Amino acid sequence: MSEWRKYRDKRLKSDPVLRAEYEALEPEFTIIQAMIDARKNTGLTQTQLAAKTGIAQSDISRIENGGANPSIKTLQRLAAAMNMKIKLEFLPIDEQLTNN
Repeated sequence: MSEWRKYRDKRLKSDPVLRAEYEALEPEFTIIQAMIDARKNTGLTQTQLAAKTGIAQSDISRIENGGANPSIKTLQRLAAAMNMKIKLEFLPIDEQLTNN
């Protein structure tokens, strides 16, 4: 485990307010990481993905850095350019807690 993860886990255990905020942002982090992983797994740079989608590279960067709130339509365009599709789930809170 990286030093950052150790530090993060320690802070999250010791600070319930921080933990609540972190958990509230988890869906956003998950989407961002999934997009980054998909892009890297297809071997595309942000610039190449921009060329395939018509979405500006700077906008892709903002999405990947958490500075933008893309629509599902935009995420679908990005996924399609990587020959992928989006899967969205609604989970009961109890199930969500046991899966984390």
